Amino acid sequence: MHYNLEGKVAIVTGANDGIGLETAKAFLDEGAKVVGVSLKTDDVKDMADRSSFLPLALDLTDEGAADKVVEAAVSHFGKLDMLANIAGIAIYKDSFMDVTLDIWRETFETNLFAVVALTKAAIPELKKQPGASIVNVASESGHVPDSFAIDYSASKAAILNLTQALADEFGGDIRVNVVSPGPTRTTMWNEPGGMVDMLSDMFDKEGEEAVSYFAKEVRQIPRGEIGKPEEIANVIAFLASDKAAYVNGAEIPVNGGSVKYK
Repeated sequence: MHYNLEGKVAIVTGANDGIGLETAKAFLDEGAKVVGVSLKTDDVKDMADRSSFLPLALDLTDEGAADKVVEAAVSHFGKLDMLANIAGIAIYKDSFMDVTLDIWRETFETNLFAVVALTKAAIPELKKQPGASIVNVASESGHVPDSFAIDYSASKAAILNLTQALADEFGGDIRVNVVSPGPTRTTMWNEPGGMVDMLSDMFDKEGEEAVSYFAKEVRQIPRGEIGKPEEIANVIAFLASDKAAYVNGAEIPVNGGSVKYK
């Protein structure tokens, strides 16, 4: 399906990796101009030479960062049609008791407050464009929390609630929807101390064997595998496009039919 994003301008956060990177690529491939925001821009060098892509290295939790992103989009590309709030962090711990208040604050600063700040900064510009859209990224753990990432789960539950409130208040001008991925194999999984290491320790199995066990036996995903970032990005592109013109306030689970989600 072609999403007809020609001439549209998007802000994509977390654009250096995983779902954010694949979403930026999907938007560009569909003809959009993209401001890609991330802490570092080293991983987007293959897109940096495209005139339709503007990489920005910013910490969205910094005061004033949200305004800088929106100003960059408007000054460089002339307008703003779409916002994809994708950037997020997950700090895995064995128990609720291991999650310090500092970790709670860091998680909510990135996963919720930065989203709130950027959305507030973007709405005045989005309201100027017909067919404007915001797509947030939550998680299935926003419904069914994981004990090893309770702070992350709580922050994603807040994103679900925020999306509904925004869709209700601004839906006449801006469609606001949310995608809730199941487990998705981003590079964060493979980092030292990441999800693969944690699953290996939890199930006493080697890396890929532990991942397979988690998908098939723990999550009971009918597909029997962990999702890919591009599979999430395709749904984000659809929701951002005019193909989803009558979709507002919707949550789309992209989780391979995970039994736990039900």
